[in-house]
Amino acid sequence: MKKRIPKFSKEDEEREFWGREDSSDYVDWGKGRRVILPNLKPSLKTISLRLPEHLLAQLKLLANKRDVPYQSLLKMFLAERVRQELHSTESKGSRSNSSLQKSTRSGSGR
Repeated sequence: MKKRIPKFSKEDEEREFWGREDSSDYVDWGKGRRVILPNLKPSLKTISLRLPEHLLAQLKLLANKRDVPYQSLLKMFLAERVRQELHSTESKGSRSNSSLQKSTRSGSGR
């Protein structure tokens, strides 16, 4: 039997509660299901990224050929690669990311 979730009068009170409690004591996550929230705007975080000039020039060239801003193309490339990495990790269990580590050490992953 799961514990009953208390009623909160303030968001800070709820935040503090979930910060110290284990949600699995209150929610049966095995019964959870995925939902699609079409009107939810993704939150964005601005970052600073240093790239070699030749890589940035190549990225801009590709973006120009596709008629998209280079920042958007970079986000698409990153999203695609992250999806691939997560999918390969899920399908192969907990394999090591040695290929990613090798590319990082050689400088191509920076």
